[in-house]
Amino acid sequence: MSQLERQVVDIMNESKSERRLRILHIILGLTPTNGQYSEHCLPMLHKREITICTYFRSIWGITPPESITLFDGDDSLRGFFRALRAALTEKEYDVIHVHTPHAGALLPMFLFISGLYKKIKPSTVHTIQNSFQSFKLRHKLMFIPGFAFFQQLVFCSKASYESFPFLFKWLGGNRIHIVQNAVDIDRIERIAEAEQLNDDDQFTIATVGLITIKNSLTVFEAFRQSNNQASKLVFMGKGNLRPVIEQAVEASGLQKHVHLTGMIDRDDVFRNFLQADLFVSASYGEGLPVAVLEAMASGCPVVLSDIPPHREIAEDVDFIPLIKPDDVAGFAREFKRFQEMPTSERKAIGQKCKRLVQEHFSLSAMHRGLEEVYAQITDQQLSLPLSRAR
Repeated sequence: MSQLERQVVDIMNESKSERRLRILHIILGLTPTNGQYSEHCLPMLHKREITICTYFRSIWGITPPESITLFDGDDSLRGFFRALRAALTEKEYDVIHVHTPHAGALLPMFLFISGLYKKIKPSTVHTIQNSFQSFKLRHKLMFIPGFAFFQQLVFCSKASYESFPFLFKWLGGNRIHIVQNAVDIDRIERIAEAEQLNDDDQFTIATVGLITIKNSLTVFEAFRQSNNQASKLVFMGKGNLRPVIEQAVEASGLQKHVHLTGMIDRDDVFRNFLQADLFVSASYGEGLPVAVLEAMASGCPVVLSDIPPHREIAEDVDFIPLIKPDDVAGFAREFKRFQEMPTSERKAIGQKCKRLVQEHFSLSAMHRGLEEVYAQITDQQLSLPLSRAR
């Protein structure tokens, strides 16, 4: 390379490093609990030039800040391709970050059809947000073209990576990275400072999800066995098991003790965690469960099912009980134990949970990991000022 060519390259690199990195995030849709929006986009809106493209139409009344550009799909393949074409026409991106197996298969398809395959491929990152057994068969098949196509592949946890068969690891090769999911601790702290929490005499257990893989019926049955008329169970979120849970609640006469919130705003989720005395997940499968980490960051003790992602969180600590997913009696026993322990002891365990998240699962740690992945694409070390987690 001649001296003139080196000077041109230096000027181009200097110009690029002075502006914010342009990221296109491709997600299914904007929902109150969407982690890609809450953890990858909102916290970085002043540090990155963020654009979002969705498959589903945004129907939850969520309006991104002005600095985030949104290209909304309309629940159809044609509508998604139209939104994606508009996003790619709007500007050139340093990184195109896909967060679902659906988009991981559809993006290469669109780029082949539009003739942009070679131009766009070097910019692509695909995050795998769950463990292999948690995906439906069609989603598992969608990963095959995704693993073959994307420039960089990011697993949200060690457990997620280890759950995938050899074929996928072979396809990914040295393009695979592990960047653990994280929690916006500062956002939780802001809500905690602003809220006047009620001193409720009822012992409150919080959980999320009303779908089969979340094992909601085990949580309810364990609560029923442990309930002493001074406790309350709060299910957050939606799912196809809601009618089943409602029927079980009515049959047990626990209508005053079990509350189903439905889909609620993420800040309201945090308020429930801050108010709860215990969080439980009896899930059969996860990637690295953000809800668990959020509850812990709120100072709430947790009881978790004994599965690899939960073991990854509880590694080398003795204050997080792990129970076999279908062990109803085991969960009921832990519910009673936490309910009967002194409040000071329970709060001390909650503070241990909070420190664990601060030290290992903060947003700053996750974004440092993603920064290294992005740097491999942009071929330069990126300077990212990160706020220290409290």
